[in-house]
Amino acid sequence: MKALELLAPAKDLATARAAIDSGADAVYMGGPRLGARAGATNSIEEIAAAAEYAHLYGARLYMTMNTIVWEHELEEARKIAQQAIDAGVDALIVQDLAYTRMGLRDTELHSSTQMYNATAEGVEFLGKAGFSRIVLERGLTAEEMREICKATNAEIEVFVHGAICVCGSGRCYMSRSLSHRSGNRGECSQPCRQRYDLTDANGKILRKGVHLLSVKDLDLSDHIGELIDMGAVSFKIEGRLKDEAYVRNITAHYSGLLDREIAKRTGYRRASRGKVSLDFTPSPAKTFTRSGGDYIFRGKRPSLASFDTPKAMGEPLGRVAKVGRGWFMLERQATLSSGDGICFIAGGELIGTNINTSDAGRIFPNRMDGITQGVQIFRNYDKRFYDTISATRTRRTLPVTLSLTGDLSGITLTAYDECGTTATARLEQPFDTASKPEVALSSMRSSLTKSGGSVFEVERVEIDFGGEVPFVPMGTLNSLRREVLEELQATLQAIQPPKNIATEDPSHPYHTKHLRGDHNVVNSLARKFYTEHGVEHIDEGYDTLPDLEGVEVMRTPYCIRREVGQCLKKGSKWAEPLYITHGTERYRLRFDCKECKMYIIK
Repeated sequence: MKALELLAPAKDLATARAAIDSGADAVYMGGPRLGARAGATNSIEEIAAAAEYAHLYGARLYMTMNTIVWEHELEEARKIAQQAIDAGVDALIVQDLAYTRMGLRDTELHSSTQMYNATAEGVEFLGKAGFSRIVLERGLTAEEMREICKATNAEIEVFVHGAICVCGSGRCYMSRSLSHRSGNRGECSQPCRQRYDLTDANGKILRKGVHLLSVKDLDLSDHIGELIDMGAVSFKIEGRLKDEAYVRNITAHYSGLLDREIAKRTGYRRASRGKVSLDFTPSPAKTFTRSGGDYIFRGKRPSLASFDTPKAMGEPLGRVAKVGRGWFMLERQATLSSGDGICFIAGGELIGTNINTSDAGRIFPNRMDGITQGVQIFRNYDKRFYDTISATRTRRTLPVTLSLTGDLSGITLTAYDECGTTATARLEQPFDTASKPEVALSSMRSSLTKSGGSVFEVERVEIDFGGEVPFVPMGTLNSLRREVLEELQATLQAIQPPKNIATEDPSHPYHTKHLRGDHNVVNSLARKFYTEHGVEHIDEGYDTLPDLEGVEVMRTPYCIRREVGQCLKKGSKWAEPLYITHGTERYRLRFDCKECKMYIIK
């Protein structure tokens, strides 16, 4: 059967465990250094603990090392990578091809989305160049994804939820063009979330002070079945800097969706084991969201951006219908609680406040500034929902069968899970014959049914003494049960999921002889990889350049012209070229109508 994986993010060990408990089949998290989220680092010891917890459920732990690596960091990068592998990491997610030339032992390499995996020929090459899995670019249509899946035997991983990088991943140099901070070094300053003026060739301001590049979040909840059918095997949630409530909520949501899609098909299963028991109803609108949609999955279209604000506005509650002294009413009924956070746009600015109380449809906020009739209200903090998640304990248990056998000279208790993993505990000592066999058997069955707060859920108890029923004190039986379940847990934690380590075909050529600077080759090992695959000329990586004047710092399938109804294909009165400016920084926009892409040049 084909295993399907829900892949969740984790900024730390606690969040990794919460993700597994909420239904993740795998977790990805940063190591000590060289991850694309510099604010989400973890020690090797924390990585090892997360891997051990994941392996208990047959889940996997991936470590991100998805930045470019400077020449002087190569040896350190190799050491960190090998330490992580030795600590139990199941795969490394990498951007820099130097990792293919480090002699790393016993690991899968996953090609990060930071490698801009956007074409069939590029993905086919990586599959033949030693990568077990390819993480696709987020800015792809369903048709483009389908074509890529057909082109390779490597596993395909797709993002299904979270923030969108408006630029092609790993090809953005806009942050680096403004400062020393580079997204390819995990330090993006997020210039795409800033305000810009849009001007034409004559200097006329067409749009002033709006978030021209800030796109809404991704939410492919309605397309999981389609992604399965096209060949994707891993469904990834973005958010290694998100809080635990977000990870639990979104992971539980997609876990339920994946289970339902698998139930409709034959030949598929979840990649991990265990049963999740939720104490809350997942809802993506209740935690961080920028009004998620399917981006360009269904084709390039307008309404992808959020010009008013780059922040999470949450769930829409409706428009203000009536305003009184210190209160307002909405057009439709909404249940709000004291402590809820609301926000709205007024005067071109995002304004937020808290709810003090609500009564008979009247809502009393902490302040009324900006709340007028017709204003759209959003709830960006649902106190009851967060309190519920914080107060409840989502549990993931492993179904197990306990089998008790023996005679008057000793008893044996065997535990085995649904995959056939077993553990046995034996107690050699004489027992008296039970005076009331049926009562004794019932008591033993009742005692063995309890799992004692372990990760196991005893679904079946088998008892067969073959003759006289021994009288076994409950304390003795409970101790034996704890012993066998502890042994089974240790056995499961020691089992690493099987690895799919790809073999590199050194004769397979790269599809171009000349690499431009946007490939960002910055060290000798990456150069070695490319030259061994037939590349003859490699430009200096853009991140090494002191000045990016005249450089194409962003390419994107998102188009400002299309977004505002000024598509060149449909006719536009705006004079070329167009520019966006932020403070003293100025960028020229170039539009490739044939490819339907926008380029930004400093």
